[in-house]
Amino acid sequence: MEFNYLGRSGLRVSKLCLGTMNFGVDTDQAEAFRIMDAALDAGIQFFDTADIYGWGENSGTTETIIGNWFAQGGNRRERVVLATKVYEKLHKPLYGPNDEKGLSLYKIRRHLEDSLRRLQTDHVELYQMHHIDRRTTWEEIWSAFEGLVNQGKIDYIGSSNFAGWHLAKAQAAAKERHFLGLVSEQHMYNLMNRLPELEVLPAAQDMGLGVIVWSPLAGGLLGGNALSANADKKRSKRNEEELAKHRDQLESFAALCCDLGERPANVALAWLLANPSVTAPIIGPRTVSQLLDTLRAVEIKLDEPTLQELDRIFPGPGGAAPEAYAW
Repeated sequence: MEFNYLGRSGLRVSKLCLGTMNFGVDTDQAEAFRIMDAALDAGIQFFDTADIYGWGENSGTTETIIGNWFAQGGNRRERVVLATKVYEKLHKPLYGPNDEKGLSLYKIRRHLEDSLRRLQTDHVELYQMHHIDRRTTWEEIWSAFEGLVNQGKIDYIGSSNFAGWHLAKAQAAAKERHFLGLVSEQHMYNLMNRLPELEVLPAAQDMGLGVIVWSPLAGGLLGGNALSANADKKRSKRNEEELAKHRDQLESFAALCCDLGERPANVALAWLLANPSVTAPIIGPRTVSQLLDTLRAVEIKLDEPTLQELDRIFPGPGGAAPEAYAW
């Protein structure tokens, strides 16, 4: 496994990040344990989760599974760079109206305590805002995070689903407080969604923020099975409109991958890893075999003609803003 620094921080993370969203949903605890063990054995030490995972009345289940895995010992916790998130409203709110979506100091502190209890740890390396809170002031938000950093409960702070100007505003407010602020942004980015190239990626790169990519396979459309007659029915129904809209592109992509002799999922991940703005795409295996199949992505080095062909199949916005749409 290869490693990147998380933005300009001194923290090194594996170039593939283990996403745990399926744990407790499509993947039971026993298989989740096997996946996490196999990930560590392969050198993947960057794990991403969220307090909401498990979903609905089962929200928090994923963190609980990870905590149970840590509790087995064997230096599991010490070897993992752990990231979780706060913002969403959980299914069974503990704090009445203050459990609504948002990033109040009240909520951040209490939700972190709940996450730490489920995760069976006293700290997390990366605590991420799952979404921008358009009401709560940055003075309040940074006050909450400063206190938790000073208490040793979190090491670094990240954002997720922020616009470029949100990143700039957050960092400006942090600088006024002489505080490190954000070290990363977790964002949806893939061959079929290249809009982040307009603002978010240039802003993150300029400010020294690592970019952690979620949905690197566009909800499975880039995984190679979307065009198969035996594709997962649940996934096919969910992506039916997107599949119909992009069928020609996906067929061209499949043909290119066939010529390369590589699995489409791994080519899509290798394309992301070729971008200097990207720290790590998040992979979300439901089984150990899926995890092991993905390890090849780090070894693939796409040459310039291949990158140009991918640009032809999945054209980007044409450069950073405003050059993509104005002079």
